[in-house]
Amino acid sequence: MFFDIGPLELVALVILAVLIFGPDKLPKVIQDVTGFIRKVRQFSDSAKEDIRSELGPEFKDFEFEDLNPKNFVRKHVLEKDEYGLQDIRNGFDVKQEMAEVTEAVRGNGDAGGGVRHSLTKDSPDAASGTSDRLTKRETPGVPDRPPFDADAT
Repeated sequence: MFFDIGPLELVALVILAVLIFGPDKLPKVIQDVTGFIRKVRQFSDSAKEDIRSELGPEFKDFEFEDLNPKNFVRKHVLEKDEYGLQDIRNGFDVKQEMAEVTEAVRGNGDAGGGVRHSLTKDSPDAASGTSDRLTKRETPGVPDRPPFDADAT
């Protein structure tokens, strides 16, 4: 219920409650709040039971949590493997695929059917064995910037 409230926030709320209601009225306020929460829970439980009884015996295993789309998909598609989705999910080895792609891009292996370029003996990269796509090229001279026009902006 209070999963997203940290310990400092909880302490701040307690101090704020003591300051607002006072130490003598605080126990009565806490009893009233817990009684209200108890009544709301009883009301929701009785409403759920009324809905289940009105739906009939064919919906006796109906859970209201299944109305959440995430829970519905998890229960009916992912847990029951009627469609063979587990085999498809296990068929993908992302780490292996990424390693093969990385090797193909770097030119270390011929995984994935990549084209390997042969280097000529005249090219400067022939001695090092690297492709000139991987070497850093010299940047051409930067031309002068155009004059700044304050009226154009």
